[in-house]
Amino acid sequence: MIPVRILGTASAVPGRTVTTEELATALGRNPQTVEARTGIRTRHWSAPGTRMAEVGAEVLRRALGAAGLEARALRRLIFVNSTGGDALIPATANQVAAALGLSGSCDAFDLNNACMGFLSAFDLAARSIATGLGPVAIVTVEMLSRAVAPEAPRSYLVLGDAAAAAVLGQAREGEGLLGSVLSNNGALPPDTVLAHPLRTGQPERVQFHAAREELRRIALDALASATHAVLAEARVALGDIEWVLPHQPNGSMFQSVLEMLGVDPARTVPVVEEIGSVGAAAIPVSLDRLLRTRPVRPGDRILMTGVGAGVAQGALLYRVGP
Repeated sequence: MIPVRILGTASAVPGRTVTTEELATALGRNPQTVEARTGIRTRHWSAPGTRMAEVGAEVLRRALGAAGLEARALRRLIFVNSTGGDALIPATANQVAAALGLSGSCDAFDLNNACMGFLSAFDLAARSIATGLGPVAIVTVEMLSRAVAPEAPRSYLVLGDAAAAAVLGQAREGEGLLGSVLSNNGALPPDTVLAHPLRTGQPERVQFHAAREELRRIALDALASATHAVLAEARVALGDIEWVLPHQPNGSMFQSVLEMLGVDPARTVPVVEEIGSVGAAAIPVSLDRLLRTRPVRPGDRILMTGVGAGVAQGALLYRVGP
């Protein structure tokens, strides 16, 4: 077990609420059909000019408040984002740290692993803490609305904006990661792509290259593989897990994941219908809502399992402490 404790979490959905009816009508499509296909009713799009660092700093302040920590206690800050942050250089993590008044006391850097970013950062943070470097803050901010347009309707109809933060620290007895399995299969054809503007010389949009059913198959295979691997590592049966937080790329996929794994919906925290597909922010938003709104007890196990473009996949099994 990797000893680590979730000290505090917070989440937010910045910007205005955008309904599926609004977007589908603009495209000349039937709103009921689109909502039934995507399982998304609303999403949030941040206002033009909104800085990810500002949103990240605010959600981190709230997570620190939940943890009962001052910002100056942090030793490492990992900013997770799938589209490059506020700038390619410098790392947006630096601006989040500056907004919290940190100067010279905290390591700060960005991490991008598409929708798997939060789980990658959680694993890294846990290992940092286990070797004496903590507390660690993970700040995930996705503003995918900046990379959508009606000309690419598949992404335009599902992507949204969200932010979440988790502060991790030294574990108490019996708590931490019972298992962590992260892997990648770069040999698969590109499935989801946002091209680099320095190479194309123009603004880019998120494109889904694989057909819907192929994308579904790849994602379900990856989630199943990662889930079974981490359960085998931890020597725990899925039926014994109290809480399951899978990635939620759309509503129909979320339901397919639950059916594939045989998970009772009461053991999950659905968010995709309300906030849309929010990349790496989906799991930490559901984690925050789980810890704030569900009867999580000491000893409960939380399975977080994800898949991202690349194809990246992984799962973490966390046991709650006293």
